[in-house]
Amino acid sequence: MATFILVPGAWKGSWSYEAVVPLLERAGHTVHALTLTGLRPDDDNATVATANLDTHADDVLRVLDRAKITSATLVGHSYAGMVITAAADRAGGRISRLVHLDAYVPRDGESCWTATNEHFREVFATGAVATGYAVRPPGRNGDPRRRPHPLGSFLQTIRLSGAVTQVPRREFVYCSGWEDRTPFADLRNRLLADPDWQVHELPTGHDAMHEAPEAVAALLLGGERGAEVSTDGRQSRR
Repeated sequence: MATFILVPGAWKGSWSYEAVVPLLERAGHTVHALTLTGLRPDDDNATVATANLDTHADDVLRVLDRAKITSATLVGHSYAGMVITAAADRAGGRISRLVHLDAYVPRDGESCWTATNEHFREVFATGAVATGYAVRPPGRNGDPRRRPHPLGSFLQTIRLSGAVTQVPRREFVYCSGWEDRTPFADLRNRLLADPDWQVHELPTGHDAMHEAPEAVAALLLGGERGAEVSTDGRQSRR
C-alpha cells in the first residue's frame, strides 16, 4: 500500500482534499493531508509574516520524519508544486512519486512569482496591499475556509540540488477547463517534450479535487497500480 502526502495550493488547507482522502483510504492507502504553516486557523500574524517556501517544505519533511515514512507519493496542487519540489529535493530519497496537480514545476532559481502569469502576479500584488505580508484570497465567492496566504512563499526562489530529478516517477496533471487563465499551458508543453515526465489531462477547472474528486483519486490510484488513466479516456503523452 502507498503513503500519500497531499499538499494544498494557496489560501487553502487540508480541507481542499476532503473529497479525495476517503477514496484513497478506502483503497487501503495511508493519507496525510496537510495545512501549511501560516494557513492554520490559529496561526498568528507573526507566523504568517515569516512563513516562506522553506517553511512549507519543512512542513512536508516533518511528516516524513514523524511518521517514519521511507516511500511517499507527494501530491501538490497549484502553488504546492513549489512545495513538493523543494521537499523532494531535500528528502534524501524518501519520495517515490511526485504528482503536480495543475501545479508549478519549478526549475532552480524560479519562484512562484516568476513562474506564474501576469494575472496571478496582479492577484498576489493587490492581495497583499492591506498587510504587506499576506495575500488575501481572490474573489468574493470562494470557500469561506480560505485564509490569507504568506506573501513570502510566493516570492522566495527555490534552490535545488538536483536530487529531485532522482524521484522515480514524476507526473503532471493539466486541467484543461480554464485555458483562458491557466498559467500552466507552456509548462504542459515543456513537460510533454521531457521523457522523464508523464503528463495527464483532466477536463476540469483548476480545482479538480472539488469538481471531480473521483477522477483525481482514480488517477492517483491508477498510478499506484502502474496504469495510465484519464477520466475522459485521453492521455497526454510525450
